[in-house]
Amino acid sequence: MTSPTTDRLDQPPLHVVATAGHVDHGKSSLILRLTGTDPDRLAEEKRRGLTIDLGFAWCTLPSGREIGFVDVPGHERFIRNMLAGVGPVRLVLFVVAADEGWKPQSEEHLAIIDVLAAGAGVVALTKRDLVETAALAAAEAAVRDRLQGSSLERAAIVACSSVTGEGIDELREALDAMVAAAPPPPEDERPRQFVDRIFTIKGAGTVVTGTLTGGRLKVGQEVELYPTGARARIRGLQTHKRQLDVARPVSRVAANLTGLEKETLARGDVLGLPGEWRPTRVFDARIRPVRGIDHAVTARGAFKLYAGSAERDARIRLHGTSRLEAGGTAFARIRLSRPIVLDFGDRFVLREAGRRETVAGGVVLDTEPPSRAGPDVELRLQARERAKRVELPGLLIRERGAIRSSQVALLTGRSPSTVAGASRVGVFWADSELLDAVDAAVGSALAAFHQEHPLQEGAELALARAAATDALERSGAPSDPGLVDALLDHLVAQEQIARMGAVVRLASHHVTLAGREPEVESLTRAVAAAEPTPPTVAELLASGTDPEVLAAAVRSGALVRVSPELVMTPSFVAKAEAIARAATEGITVSAFREALGTSRKFALPILEHFDRTGVTRRRGDLRVPRAM
Repeated sequence: MTSPTTDRLDQPPLHVVATAGHVDHGKSSLILRLTGTDPDRLAEEKRRGLTIDLGFAWCTLPSGREIGFVDVPGHERFIRNMLAGVGPVRLVLFVVAADEGWKPQSEEHLAIIDVLAAGAGVVALTKRDLVETAALAAAEAAVRDRLQGSSLERAAIVACSSVTGEGIDELREALDAMVAAAPPPPEDERPRQFVDRIFTIKGAGTVVTGTLTGGRLKVGQEVELYPTGARARIRGLQTHKRQLDVARPVSRVAANLTGLEKETLARGDVLGLPGEWRPTRVFDARIRPVRGIDHAVTARGAFKLYAGSAERDARIRLHGTSRLEAGGTAFARIRLSRPIVLDFGDRFVLREAGRRETVAGGVVLDTEPPSRAGPDVELRLQARERAKRVELPGLLIRERGAIRSSQVALLTGRSPSTVAGASRVGVFWADSELLDAVDAAVGSALAAFHQEHPLQEGAELALARAAATDALERSGAPSDPGLVDALLDHLVAQEQIARMGAVVRLASHHVTLAGREPEVESLTRAVAAAEPTPPTVAELLASGTDPEVLAAAVRSGALVRVSPELVMTPSFVAKAEAIARAATEGITVSAFREALGTSRKFALPILEHFDRTGVTRRRGDLRVPRAM
């Protein structure tokens, strides 16, 4: 990986084109003619004269645009390698030999391209030098007929010869037009590079190649290899044998990684930024059979799933039906043998292992679905199918009721500052309907408590937590630790409830004596009559005083809580304060006791109460009055 360094950020976005077509129809020869690079890199490929694994080459088009080619094998035995090359790519150069015409792998490759929803394509009708004009016209008409109803239906068909060069200029022009019409690839999403080759370079270390999508990678960045979680640092980047400081999507990228051994990697792994992806083994999708299938797709049997450059064993469960007939579609839950990195909107292919044929393809709708599909699974997936990526956070929050903001970014690739119909609740996002349900449940529980205990300032926090938890369980929201307290804090911030330590009340609640004034007055007289040696709190309760009446008397100011064990009348406390303040040089507990006409049992708690409330300060054995 040595050449002059270039950022190329001022250049138009690169595009990658995958080849497809039947074995020995001239794909590799055509790429060699277009680019000057032989994509067949393996000695066995040279010996056997066919492409076995992926090959890569690039060229500059007449407009100055640069494109990369992924040359894929056409032989049925190497279909898994073909899928690894086509998976991440949305532009196709489809090759059909004019002298042989449409063949079995032509049809299978077109079926794969079709279910992968290729963005655009150009058809090269190769080996035109081997057929007469009439036969060439007939071959073109036959190909056009085969393309009807597929994603390549409107593709340009260019007859050409890799041997004579005839039609090659026209093919370049058609490729240029295809690339010009292609929408610019997104560059503000999470970078993701499906690894399709892994090798080592002496003195440089491990190198991985693949098609980069989503966002940029930079030299010096720490990266993560999914699903293993291994970390590495990017030592160098190359596109088309040019060193880069920054690699842009969509392009073929070779990344030289430090701190990672080749043996820890495999084709299908994903190179991305740390913590930005969550591999999955279960996902929901919309699937449809490939064109021309002659049997129904069912959940029976074993399947192979291909997405990006990854291959996994798969089991499917159809939602709402047991058989998916040709021409139909269905929602399905797919379980994989090993984790894979998928994103909303990803395309994939299913091959039936027993039949050894491609049977279906689909689009990913939910990479972390509920553990149980539930009766509303089709409504949920229909909503996802209609959604745009920017709408995913709101949709996810509505589905979950509440979810940590970090999980929103992980599952949607978005970290919104605002979401319609949802509110930020601490480290969570919560749906407005869930917030209303929790507000109603907590409010109802506290209102009932206040009605039953009008003299109490509020209920224990556990009451509000239990009400909020019940509301979450009824709504099906996750029991995420910390969510209940976050929701209660939100209600406090919205001034729906008030919280004082472990006590909580409705913000509108105020303690009233509620017709129990005679009991408060009777209690106050009993305490006043016994001063300067009033009954303790324990003695009052033992004599039948209602604890709520006692607490209400303190809150209303009818009594003063001097200590946990003592209450006294405000007038007696005022008398005691006057004595303490009159002793400008300080007063001992003994002197204070004598002046107040009480015992040490009462005098000391009163002085300690004065210390706490700022009337006095202790200095040795003395209590000295503070300035007012």
